[in-house]
Amino acid sequence: MIVRSSFPVLAILLTCCVMPAVAQSGPPEESDAVVAADGSGDFTTIQAAIYAAPFRPSGPPWVIQVKPGTYDERVYVQRERGYLRLVGEDAATTILTGKLHANMPGPDGEPIGTFRTPTLQIDGDGFEIENLTIENRAGPVGQALALRTDGDKLIFRNCRFLGWQDTLFLNRGRVYFEDCLIEGHVDFIFGGATAWFENCHVHCRRDGYITAASTPPAQPFGFVFHHCRITGEEGTQVYLGRPWRPHAMTVFLSTEMSEVVRPQGWHNWGDTSREATVRYGEFQSTGPGADADQRVQWAMPIDAKEADRLSKLNVLRGDDDWRPVRNSKTSATPPVP
Repeated sequence: MIVRSSFPVLAILLTCCVMPAVAQSGPPEESDAVVAADGSGDFTTIQAAIYAAPFRPSGPPWVIQVKPGTYDERVYVQRERGYLRLVGEDAATTILTGKLHANMPGPDGEPIGTFRTPTLQIDGDGFEIENLTIENRAGPVGQALALRTDGDKLIFRNCRFLGWQDTLFLNRGRVYFEDCLIEGHVDFIFGGATAWFENCHVHCRRDGYITAASTPPAQPFGFVFHHCRITGEEGTQVYLGRPWRPHAMTVFLSTEMSEVVRPQGWHNWGDTSREATVRYGEFQSTGPGADADQRVQWAMPIDAKEADRLSKLNVLRGDDDWRPVRNSKTSATPPVP
């Protein structure tokens, strides 16, 4: 059965260039707190600085500057601590790292499971991060999250997310990634959130699946990759995605796909009934992995008319006209005209 994906009404202009991910950091901005592992700042841990932040229901953000160093800690941002901005100086030298994995025993002697493993967990809204590496260094030992997001209106720019299985768990809300590097090998971008990936580099470390969306049936958008690049280790073969839930929505727009992408493109997770409900599509991607000749028939390419209905603005705007502009201490997110 051939099912053509149906995407809600949107507007976009697609181009074909792919820029390098993880740009150099810009000049430092005014901050409310400084974290430095060597003791030269206000705090020596990122978590301590977050605990010091005020409870805020809206912006402008409280800015935490993170000096270069390796911060070996698990960081949690509770729901009441929204509108924070975490700014590193350089993602290559400013590293938040952890090593929890699903098979580790907890206090009761039982495995802790996937969802207690993230190096960084964000429950608060309006959180922004720039120029930081977020890593789970547990290795290929099972599920081990680098990032879990449950907040809304989250922004990540010039960041590196390093892991193996389940690197990014985007559970709910709206999330925006720009100029980021994401590494993993099995379902390493997964969850039910609405997420836009702009100019990101997705690197596959072993055979597996890039995405495993669990988009709710009534939610119009899941994962959208725009002007991204897909690479992998030599000999690696991956699927673009498989549906964690029946109505998974994932699309790739103007993305450069290397030979690591399997000709079939998509996998049904062993359940043929999901072929009639998933929302998978591609448009104007390039490279040897973008050849549509052998793609599965139940995930049809997006045509020009559908592509014209897609835009970052409409995917992320929601009911409050949010758009992911760079925030500051003196300006809040402007309304959509």
